[in-house]
Amino acid sequence: MDDQTKHKCGVFGIWDDPDTAHKCYTALFAQQHRGQESAGIAVVDEGQLNAHTGMGLVAEVFDDQMLARLTGNAGIGHNRYSTTGASRSCNAQPLLREYVGGQVALAHNGNLVNAELLRREYESRGHMFQTSTDTEVILVLLASHHLAKEDPLAEVLPHLQGAYSLVFLFDDRIEAARDPWGWRPLVLGKTEAGAPCVASETVALDAIGATYVREVKPGEIVTLSDKGVQSRMFAEPQQSAHCIFEHVYFANPSSILFGDTVQVVRERLGEKLAEESPVDADCVIPMPDSGRSSSMGYARASGLPYKEGIVPNRYVGRTFIKPSQAQREVAVRLKLNVVGEIVKGHRLIVVDDSIVRGTTTRYKMAQLRRAGAKEIHLRISCPPIRHGCYFGVDFPDAKDLIASNKSVEEIAEFLGVDSLAFLSLEGMLSCVSLPKENYCTACWSGRYPIDVEHPVNKLDLERHQLRMFSTDK
Repeated sequence: MDDQTKHKCGVFGIWDDPDTAHKCYTALFAQQHRGQESAGIAVVDEGQLNAHTGMGLVAEVFDDQMLARLTGNAGIGHNRYSTTGASRSCNAQPLLREYVGGQVALAHNGNLVNAELLRREYESRGHMFQTSTDTEVILVLLASHHLAKEDPLAEVLPHLQGAYSLVFLFDDRIEAARDPWGWRPLVLGKTEAGAPCVASETVALDAIGATYVREVKPGEIVTLSDKGVQSRMFAEPQQSAHCIFEHVYFANPSSILFGDTVQVVRERLGEKLAEESPVDADCVIPMPDSGRSSSMGYARASGLPYKEGIVPNRYVGRTFIKPSQAQREVAVRLKLNVVGEIVKGHRLIVVDDSIVRGTTTRYKMAQLRRAGAKEIHLRISCPPIRHGCYFGVDFPDAKDLIASNKSVEEIAEFLGVDSLAFLSLEGMLSCVSLPKENYCTACWSGRYPIDVEHPVNKLDLERHQLRMFSTDK
């Protein structure tokens, strides 16, 4: 019942670097915000692929001894937040498989809307699946096409519908691919020593001392090998559908995404929000941590003082949140500490990035009331989320989204605030550099860039896997 928007995954790959394992570790650490459920690294050493994955944060999965065992001069890594398949160790990535062509490891950021259809088709042909993630579907397709085509990867990718930024590790190369719509970010970089690398975000390149070269193009496969960097197109680029929620919430503020610096965009969102929804108040405070950048923009545009009225507790782990309502309320109180002197007796403008279900937001507003806030005016730096996402964001079904069945006034009453305002869709799109047609706004507008007639719910493949095991028995 956590109201916070869930993260996507982060991927990384590097070729021809003697310190591959540590580079992968550092890059994953820099992209930890993209997924905290599991992490993994796969390396190639003298033609042999080895991998280690585990549940938890990067620093919990890897230590010095484990990194020392991951020898090799090339590797890929993955941070996972589950958008297809449960949070289980068998679903941790990179997935490492052996097939007729040899070994391959795969790290995936995105979500395939036709994963279950493909899985059923290949199960009917006798293929066995070991996980409940859509990533394994890609590997099964690759194995089945290996001997039939000169370029099996380029043959497989057009069969995939949805969002995918993929990094494959073979014994002689890394292949990085991005879907023809460019939903998820994927960038190409180069270390000081000249080793080519790819990552979900430029913050990972910064962390390992690499320089940003360019984005991997939608519909492109980039090969990193001893021959250098090579490129080929597997599909014609479609009308871009960049996920603008990356700018609103997901990406690191220091990253450059779709041509814009995330921090700059978020401050623009706050400025636009202040322009569209001003209110007479004493100060602007952010909802940590996601509302901080847009709060700065709001305060600057409104001329009101910016104050840190809520301080996050960095030592409350994600596992503390329990299923009962009472325990969730305790968790919120421990995670966010209100600064009484800033809040008591004052009219507050509280800025946050989004509202999903509204449950934990309600608890947060109640904390401010108990601390003596005179007025609470909640401002959200994106439009109301009314539609589910099928492209890598763990938004629930529309029926579970508070904005899908309540008006803004009803949401404000539920949250216990004096006023509530969302940034308009047009206002949000005015804060980024590319034309508005280049962004996916489906979760707000309901206009999906591709057909989602047979979308895969997060746990559909999980249930399918359980049914298959039950049938086998």
